[in-house]
Amino acid sequence: MTPWRLGVLARVACLFSFRTAIALSLLLLLAGCSRPALYEAKVYVFGTLADISVWGEDEALARDTVNAVAADFQQMHHDWHAWEPGPLVDLNGAIAAGRPAPVLPSIIPLIERSQEIYLLSDGLFNAGIGRLLNLWGFQSSERPSGPPPSREAIAALLATQPAMTDLTLKDGVLTSTNPAVQLDFGGIAKGYAVELALQRMRKAGIENAIVNAGGGLGVIGSHGDRPWRVGIRHPQGQGILASLEVRDGEHVHTSGNYERFREHEGLHYAHILDPRSGWPVDSITSCTVISRDGTLADAAATALVIAGRDHWHRLAAKMGIKYVMLVAEDGTVYMNPAMAQRVQFSDTQPHIELGAEL
Repeated sequence: MTPWRLGVLARVACLFSFRTAIALSLLLLLAGCSRPALYEAKVYVFGTLADISVWGEDEALARDTVNAVAADFQQMHHDWHAWEPGPLVDLNGAIAAGRPAPVLPSIIPLIERSQEIYLLSDGLFNAGIGRLLNLWGFQSSERPSGPPPSREAIAALLATQPAMTDLTLKDGVLTSTNPAVQLDFGGIAKGYAVELALQRMRKAGIENAIVNAGGGLGVIGSHGDRPWRVGIRHPQGQGILASLEVRDGEHVHTSGNYERFREHEGLHYAHILDPRSGWPVDSITSCTVISRDGTLADAAATALVIAGRDHWHRLAAKMGIKYVMLVAEDGTVYMNPAMAQRVQFSDTQPHIELGAEL
């Protein structure tokens, strides 16, 4: 398999209309008139095209900072990759063999946050189900094909009950009481990576920027005299379902079942797996979350898809999420009042069911 490619394309432009379009994104930066001094870069990493925009800064400062963020992303990609040879694959090998293993410093926060959010989400966000993801063919750069795994194979994996609580991290060494745990940080890595990118940019003196890594983004400051504005992709089409303004320090993450999936004999199997049943979620097509904690927002978007229309509100409250919007398979939109105040739907108003405030 060809290693991931890292490419950075940057420019400073005088723009009468500003448009950043990312084909694989769930979140899109919307157009708007602006004055010059927008520095943009695109980085292919984490299996998607990340977009970094810096507003109103010195070109050299913007370029150097963006190049540093791009290099960080490349290193994260190597360190955190769940199936290409590297530190995480080695760590999973040690878990499977029942051996204590030293953990790379860059992986330690991912384990700690994954354990924390596993408990917060009642186990619906489980970064330890790498074997299940692999069984379904979702640990691959290629779209899986053929029939889904057998019910017997799924049941056999579920019987091993991999859980983040099986892991103990002490003094940088990881031990596990369950060799079936296999770490895959695909549901949390982008959120944490964007957090780290914004931290680096703030430290460098960048006051206005947006980092969009496919389905998740975070912002610093504003886009000139207006807030950064993003579009939420329609999960059942190629257009934009809604838009919202993103405030300084906020992160927006969308998890959807239409970007990665497998199909067989006319059936669609999404990559978001319910760790309780071992099967893909099919009742909710996407969930968008806003939070000042990017790592939590990334994981919560996945957990709330799994929680579904009947339990999303209770779980969001438990996880401390204040802004949530889910789209069901039938097009119904579920959200809390605070989110409803921030979202502007693009075309036809969908059927909306408002929950209580969080």
